[in-house]
Amino acid sequence: MKKGLLCTLFIAALCFGQAEEKYDPSIDAMSAIKSAISLAKKSNKHIFIKVGGNWCGWCKLYAKFAEANEEIMKVMNDNYVEVLVNWSMENKNPKAMAYLGYPQRFGFPVFVVLDNNGEILHTQNSAFLEEGRGYNLDKVLQFINGWTPKALDPITYQN
Repeated sequence: MKKGLLCTLFIAALCFGQAEEKYDPSIDAMSAIKSAISLAKKSNKHIFIKVGGNWCGWCKLYAKFAEANEEIMKVMNDNYVEVLVNWSMENKNPKAMAYLGYPQRFGFPVFVVLDNNGEILHTQNSAFLEEGRGYNLDKVLQFINGWTPKALDPITYQN
């Protein structure tokens, strides 16, 4: 019983107490998305949008998980321009949510992948990437590798 309680408290501290705030309610998400599209065109990358908020324990847990894994960070740096889109009581970013097809319906965090023209390629419910009280590395890697520019380029599959 004590061991389970300590484990629960440790997970709660990871989720809520130690991750620094990253989502900024003062940022206009549509402007950030437009800037990311411009950068993605120049760098031939896709856009990886994380929708969530500083109130979201799973958002903080995903950030810590991804940032601690070199393989995830390499795939992200090589293939994506990242954008954090705040969704909170202070700013629900309604224009961005409409543009992204109302991804909040899946809960938080939710990930939206755009091509470098700003077209939605995929919306990912992050619950499918979870395992226990965290995230599954293989599932996350399969997801992010599956939506890279190379993965969607028909030349990749020619003999």
